[in-house]
Amino acid sequence: MSPTRMPMTTAAAVTFFYALGYPIGNLAVNAMSPMTVVAVRFVLAGLILGSWAKVVGVRWPRGRALGHVAVTGLLMQATQFCAMYVAIEHGAPAVLCAVVVAMNPVATAMLAAAFLKDRLTPLRILALVLGVVAVLAACASRLVAQHGVDPAVLLLLVALGGLAAGGVYQQRFCADVDFRASTAVQNAVAAIPAVALSLATPFVVHDVTHAVVGMVGVVLLNATLGVSLYVRAINLHGAAAVSMLFCVIPAVAGVLSWLMLGQRVDVGVGVGLVLGALACWVNSRASGKKREDDPHRDGRGQDRVEPVHQTPVAG
Repeated sequence: MSPTRMPMTTAAAVTFFYALGYPIGNLAVNAMSPMTVVAVRFVLAGLILGSWAKVVGVRWPRGRALGHVAVTGLLMQATQFCAMYVAIEHGAPAVLCAVVVAMNPVATAMLAAAFLKDRLTPLRILALVLGVVAVLAACASRLVAQHGVDPAVLLLLVALGGLAAGGVYQQRFCADVDFRASTAVQNAVAAIPAVALSLATPFVVHDVTHAVVGMVGVVLLNATLGVSLYVRAINLHGAAAVSMLFCVIPAVAGVLSWLMLGQRVDVGVGVGLVLGALACWVNSRASGKKREDDPHRDGRGQDRVEPVHQTPVAG
């Protein structure tokens, strides 16, 4: 199935609900233990999505396809959210999480160059440099305060790696799996390490009301609706198109974090927002030029071969 052009309504929905996950996750983690939040998120989201998939009668992945979806779940779900929520526990504000994870398109281009032998063009190298500067600017105040390595920043980089690798893997091996079945399996698989980690760490609830509100939002709005929209968009429109939404997701997350949590953007994060958006835009230009020069595309810009076997990667 060839990727199709993403409608504005789809782009807006994915952007809003994905951005909403940052302040909601921040609210939940500040109210209770992060590993408990992650475990409850995956278990409940898996049950909801699994029930949805069963009611509508979608085809479940089997055999090798099931294994591929499981790998995607460990990368895109378990790695990303376990690392991110622990980073929040270490004091990372929602907008900082969004800025770092928004480097997804650039990180994906690096993964493609390293593992898929994709060519690094001068524009992609420029995007990488801008992305690195954006992250350093956004994290500057924390790095200065820590006088060195900040564990929260390292954890956010791990989360970024999980998302980028999961997005590439999702499109390359799981594009034909229904998004409801795919996300249900992903959450079920991700729940295994999350539950194990939650049992191995202390359980603490700091604010019952915020914990309940945060968990309802995390499960229903982010884990169920937001991630389902994200995975379905990758299947329909390709990882490259979806990853470009990270140009604006941090800014939306910043506005929502200010409205919901009162978190203000400092100068460093503000610079990171601008440079990060520029990095994503430059990376998009590099991707557009690569598609124009692709010998497997005809004069109308359409694929000559089925992209299931020659999958374009994000970036």
